[in-house]
Amino acid sequence: MRLSGRALRVTVYLGEDDTWQHAPLYHEIVRRARDAGLAGASVLRGIEGYGASSLIHTTRLLSLSEDLPVVVVIVDEPDRVREFLPQLDELIGEGLVTLDEVDVIRYVGRRE
Repeated sequence: MRLSGRALRVTVYLGEDDTWQHAPLYHEIVRRARDAGLAGASVLRGIEGYGASSLIHTTRLLSLSEDLPVVVVIVDEPDRVREFLPQLDELIGEGLVTLDEVDVIRYVGRRE
């Protein structure tokens, strides 16, 4: 990451089975974030959750779900994140996106 100080975090809440042109939607979001030059993006897979349908998706063995919750987190300078938001409008048919102002502390490897 190339920033420190104030930044904007965009969090996209999806289902694991959500797709864009037959590929995982989370993959397309990360690819576009990289292509847009954003500082970083991570995909986190949930072990349990529910969304608009109120149907609980879980990894518990007796009720194993394949459509687990997935969260994509992107952090960068506020202007860069806001420039990226129209791409999310194009990609997301159903889901939730949140924006949070965050303080970034960047750590780098120490040189000897």
